[in-house]
Amino acid sequence: MSESPTTAPVVRHNDARHRYEILVDDSRAGLTAYRDRDHQRVFFHTEIDDAYAGQGLAAVLVQQALEDVRASGRRIVPVCPYVAKFLTKHREFADITDPVTPEVLTWLDARLGR
Repeated sequence: MSESPTTAPVVRHNDARHRYEILVDDSRAGLTAYRDRDHQRVFFHTEIDDAYAGQGLAAVLVQQALEDVRASGRRIVPVCPYVAKFLTKHREFADITDPVTPEVLTWLDARLGR
């Protein structure tokens, strides 16, 4: 079992790398990655390092990332399964959530070179 952090986790937006990162004691514990499409922020991957599993960090990370999206005036497209699941439990973001469509998936694949 991993130790509890000595300081509160910090979420930072790493715009250059198209992701939000969560730091625990100044070490990156996880990230949620996105690409921007017009007025939408398309989230496609979230991960927490095994050393930090079970501490609720993914929820903290995604909550703060989605709050940042709201503040920026963008909308959310939850391609990432974790973000999609989070949104089913946190309906306060329903007003800024757009559906995942085949068009969005094709666009994302092209952006990621898949």
